[in-house]
Amino acid sequence: MPSRQQQVIGTSSYDYLLFLPQNYETEKSVPMILFLHGSGERGSNLEHVKRHGVAKVVEEQPNFPFLVISPQCPSHQNWSVQLLSALIDEALASYRIDRERVYLTGLSMGGYGTWYLALEQPHRFAAIAPVCGGGNPKEAHKLKNLPVWVFHGARDKVVPLSESEEMVQALKKYGGNVKFTVYPEADHDCWTQTYNNIALYEWFLQHRRSSAT
Repeated sequence: MPSRQQQVIGTSSYDYLLFLPQNYETEKSVPMILFLHGSGERGSNLEHVKRHGVAKVVEEQPNFPFLVISPQCPSHQNWSVQLLSALIDEALASYRIDRERVYLTGLSMGGYGTWYLALEQPHRFAAIAPVCGGGNPKEAHKLKNLPVWVFHGARDKVVPLSESEEMVQALKKYGGNVKFTVYPEADHDCWTQTYNNIALYEWFLQHRRSSAT
């Protein structure tokens, strides 16, 4: 079966997979998800990005209602806020994206990337969903106006549950809009059930970018 995603060579940032929703040609603008993969999908083969997460889901669901950008981080590197920011600029300039409905999510290394990109540039996003990652609780006040849904497996031995717990507690301290889902039986792979859950995408679409962020 042919891929539902195009491979795009980034001009100023990462190479990425691009998924266009079925209504892209008829809509003035569409919502966008930026999906950040984990450490195991790094490299120079974009096919590897389809192993997990949103980039996998859209291969199986042609009626997925978002434009999806799934960049690939090179081997032995971590996600760069500067390069991801450039990628968002590139995407907004290239595609008919609703700037009020830009969403961010990622798993493991991409969960960390989600936290850190949002902490640096909360104004870009309508909502974020970090999966089994972690951030800097001392900076959580920057996200107090941004809807956040956090996911983690209770038995995760790769990224401890405490990494998410600390961010959630810090957000609550600042009165943040935060949801927290802990899977009691899940280990590090809590992303499969997270990204297969339509409730996540429905939750994203409930939010538009707030002028308060």
